[in-house]
Amino acid sequence: MPTLIKKLDAGSFQLKDQVVAINRVTKVVKGGKNLSFAALVVVGDPSAGVVGYGSGKAKEVPQAIRKGIESAKKNLIKVNLTQTSIAHLVLGRYGSGKVLLKPAPEGTGVIAGGAVRAVMTSVGVQNVLTKSIGTTNPHNVIKATFDALKQLKTREGVAAMRGKTAQEL
Repeated sequence: MPTLIKKLDAGSFQLKDQVVAINRVTKVVKGGKNLSFAALVVVGDPSAGVVGYGSGKAKEVPQAIRKGIESAKKNLIKVNLTQTSIAHLVLGRYGSGKVLLKPAPEGTGVIAGGAVRAVMTSVGVQNVLTKSIGTTNPHNVIKATFDALKQLKTREGVAAMRGKTAQEL
């Protein structure tokens, strides 16, 4: 059953961008090697709980980053958060990469590495424990993190599923 996801307008948020990875790629052709750059970028508004990622390729690094930011603005998602952390433990998967997100008490901070940290800080989570299992490829790690964030449920959503009110839980 495909879920209907409405597009979020990037103009209505104060988006901050963060470059996760820049990769130099070459294409070997008859005349030699064609050099270009690939950039992986995460954009997010911590106050609104909105985050997105994108990839861009160009001959120069700044152009690749700009393309990545434009791509990231096109696939923003809204994340269900509590005040400073996530509501429950969740495991996101993509390819051979798995990302475990675990709620943490106040004052813990963002315990995450590399690509996962970029996503967590961009979405506005202040206290979370994470573990990246399997691949270290930043593309797959970010996609697994987004899979985990999409699985987060609100208290009201769980109550509705169980046929109860939020106060009963």
